[in-house]
Amino acid sequence: MSKPTVLFVCIHNAGRSQMAAGYLRHLGGGRVEVRSAGSTPAAMVNPVAVRAMAEEGIDIASEQPKVLTTDAVQLSDVVITMGCGDTCPFYPGKRYEDWVLDDPAGQDIETVRPIRDEIRRRVENLLAELLPTPPSPDLSESDAAIGA
Repeated sequence: MSKPTVLFVCIHNAGRSQMAAGYLRHLGGGRVEVRSAGSTPAAMVNPVAVRAMAEEGIDIASEQPKVLTTDAVQLSDVVITMGCGDTCPFYPGKRYEDWVLDDPAGQDIETVRPIRDEIRRRVENLLAELLPTPPSPDLSESDAAIGA
């Protein structure tokens, strides 16, 4: 089975979508193909978002905002939008989610931390849906089977 591909989209691809992509790369451990893009990309990733993610041990400082393309949408299994409205292309057969989150642009670190934490919670839920953990055997049953 191929890896699921997730595309995070916001207007500037400088804050929310970059933090979400950073979390999914980190928490997904290479099991998910991660993309991010913006309808009107900024010149650079929001430095406060970079700082907030660094507090979590995740480095997004080298990321660059990217323009949203129809190819990126078509190649993705899941498209997560974050405030890009009607500028996000829609293709039948894709899974779309719209995450309503405050925009960290122009905010201080104290304001960005709760946004970051909510993004982490949502990414963890998404990851659990995309990569369900196989059930672990009940140890008491295996112990009984071997006569323990």
